[in-house]
Amino acid sequence: MIRTRRTASSRRQVPGARGRSAALAATALLAAAALTACSGGSGGTGDGKGEKKKPEMAISVNLTGDQVKAGEPVKVTLADGKLAQVKVTDGKGGELAGQISQDGKSWTSERNASPGQDYKVEAQNTESQSATTQFKTTAADKVNKVTINPGKANPVVGIAQPVSIVFDNPVKNKAEVEKQLHVTTSNNTEGSWGWFKDYSGNDRVDWRPKDYWKSGTDVKVEMKLNGIDSGGGYFVKDYNTEFKIGKDRRMTVDLDTKKMSVSEDGQVVKTIPVSAGTPGGQKASWSGKMVLMSKEGTIRMNSETVGLGNAYDKDVDSSMRLTWSGMYVHAAPWNNANFGSANTSSGCVGMSDANAAAFYKEAQVGDLFEVVGEGSKGQADIGNGYGEWNLSWADWQKKSALHG
Repeated sequence: MIRTRRTASSRRQVPGARGRSAALAATALLAAAALTACSGGSGGTGDGKGEKKKPEMAISVNLTGDQVKAGEPVKVTLADGKLAQVKVTDGKGGELAGQISQDGKSWTSERNASPGQDYKVEAQNTESQSATTQFKTTAADKVNKVTINPGKANPVVGIAQPVSIVFDNPVKNKAEVEKQLHVTTSNNTEGSWGWFKDYSGNDRVDWRPKDYWKSGTDVKVEMKLNGIDSGGGYFVKDYNTEFKIGKDRRMTVDLDTKKMSVSEDGQVVKTIPVSAGTPGGQKASWSGKMVLMSKEGTIRMNSETVGLGNAYDKDVDSSMRLTWSGMYVHAAPWNNANFGSANTSSGCVGMSDANAAAFYKEAQVGDLFEVVGEGSKGQADIGNGYGEWNLSWADWQKKSALHG
């Protein structure tokens, strides 16, 4: 009997073997294609058969080192290629806005870096590569702060109220600071900033309209001071305030007739007998245009605090301040006999309890108050209250550090 030898081609096929072989072959082809596609690309190794490897993205920042001073914008520069996006954030998550240059080589922030702050820079180029870096600015040797009027306590004010900013420390870089101060109104009110000394002796800048405010005007003040060097210390925060202009109320005290007229929307609605300051010395009243600064209610008035010796020391009701030096409108029942007939006060404008209480109820911080007639001691200094309305528009504009 002859035995037949089985050849390899006649062996039994194992189920699934053909499918696995095909799959392995396909996987090898995909792997080869993937390797070819990556060769020489971004992040590839490069093997001499394709393009050269792209260099890593490299950026530099103008604020670098261990002692980085604030007070200037952040500038991010790209070593090669073009920038597509830059994000600069501080340690609190705040972001510095900025612009990429036309050639795409750099990005500059719109605002200065703030003192004592950590910053992170994240950049991306047009090739979708990215790079990051960090830096920290040193703390300010001296910090400048501000006091703002009107503040949140007076959301509605009269037609003569200026925006007033008093600085804790001197401001030598007035033009640079003024550039950061912005007033926006609901009716495009024209106005200007003006610099002078406050009654306290500190630097002060006020913004007043060309003419008195119109009732109903909404006002927004933005002070983008963070990172600005005042020349007397850095600002380390921004400030802002908002207010609305209320009723058009104006008061005129006539030293000759000893009466105060109250007008609303151009019409006289009340005339009140008063007794103003005694003519011929330091007890005389200030004259000119003033602004009702605050409604202080019942306060203690002591003549020694305003340089008038021991003339008086008493509690006074319905007190409304007109100057920092102590001129008020208030109730003066001890002087009833002189209302409407003689000016015998120590500089203030006094009236009866009933008239003072009614007037106090209706008065607004920011109302215009003008003293006319003979017997005053002249106009108070511009910083002794809000005296800017005694200047012409042209003279006021000259006090601006930018347009004067």
